Amino acid sequence: MSKIKIVTDSSVQMTDEEIQQLGVTVIPLTVMIDNTVYIDGETIQREEFVTKMGQANSLPQTSQPAVGTVLETFNKLTADGSQVLGIFMAESLSGTVNSGRQAADMADGDVTIVDSGFTDRAMAFQVIEAAKMAAAGQEMDAIVDALEEVRANTILRMAVVKLDNLVKGGRLSRAAGLITSVLNIKLELMMENGQLEVAKKVRGMKAITAFKDEVIQQMSQKPNVKSVGVSFVAIAEKAEEIGKQIRDAVPGVPVLVRPTGPIVATHAGEGAFAIMYYEG
Repeated sequence: MSKIKIVTDSSVQMTDEEIQQLGVTVIPLTVMIDNTVYIDGETIQREEFVTKMGQANSLPQTSQPAVGTVLETFNKLTADGSQVLGIFMAESLSGTVNSGRQAADMADGDVTIVDSGFTDRAMAFQVIEAAKMAAAGQEMDAIVDALEEVRANTILRMAVVKLDNLVKGGRLSRAAGLITSVLNIKLELMMENGQLEVAKKVRGMKAITAFKDEVIQQMSQKPNVKSVGVSFVAIAEKAEEIGKQIRDAVPGVPVLVRPTGPIVATHAGEGAFAIMYYEG
């Protein structure tokens, strides 16, 4: 039986230790800030990106990896007869999964592609599960089936407090952006069926605090929460507080608190945070 190697993209929220221990290959995305192109995780780190984004003249532009780059990775990993399972962020957020599909069609070896339907730590839940199953010698079909189960039981809730980047990036109309800045509107978002949807428009930071408390309360009612992620843009102290609240609410469950990557940060903007968890 051939070995299965796991590939994902750099929007994933995993620690360096997790990536190394699980033997996951991460294909970097690129981001352009005022005509300078950076490679996510290689020539720019997450905290540095947020600083540069705040100083930039225009909204950074993020790009999916070139098909050739992905193909090269697939061919290198399958050269020894291994199979590859590529798990990429939701197609609605990036064309990365399509680069993966095109490369898989051209690859010399056996490559399977999965649209995670998520990004960040919510995608990492699937990547980690796949890597553990592959290490245990499970077959491709069993792993892909298990990922569907993880995906179906993953929750991603997100708060966007400054809507400028969503407006600049064309995700909200300028008129809507104008109204929202005047009325101090914030957005509560959720990922459903691979789509980022507005769950609610609220006013003021008190409503965002209430939203956060509600998500944690709902989580604490669920008996089988396996893992939690809190990702954020430029609010480290506040995110650590959220992490502590979650640890108190679901004792014994691992909670990873980290800055999000350039893709999410570009659209969500400063002050945004997401709470993600899955039930086993």
